Formats: sequence, C-alpha cells, structure tokens
Amino acid sequence: MRRIDITALSTPISQANLSERVGVAVLKMAMDNVQKQNQSIVQILETTTKAMELSIQPHLGSQVDDKL
Repeated sequence: MRRIDITALSTPISQANLSERVGVAVLKMAMDNVQKQNQSIVQILETTTKAMELSIQPHLGSQVDDKL
C-alpha cells in the first residue's frame, strides 16, 4: 500500500487555487474595462448621431405645434 503525503500535496493545491483566483480576478477586471469602453463608445455614437441629424435637417425637432 502506497502512502500519500498530504502535506506535500497541500502546497501545489494551494498554489493552484491561488492561481485560479488571480486568473478570475484579472478576467473580471478586463471584463469591467471592456464594459466601460463599450459604454463610452455608445455615448459617443449617440452624440455623433444627434449632431449628424441636426446638421442634415436642423429644422426638425426645433418647433412643436401644440395647436390642434
């Protein structure tokens, strides 16, 4: 019967767990950064779209007819 040294196994297992936690944390940071970049891109596109619409047809949306 072969004996397994639990203490010898605990260090590699602990290192693997730490490595996995660090990897997950780094991926979460990267995902958060991508989400912030996407939000910035959407804001830029919305602003640009509004500016383009106003430059092409500046009279649209500038007056509201409230008489029926």
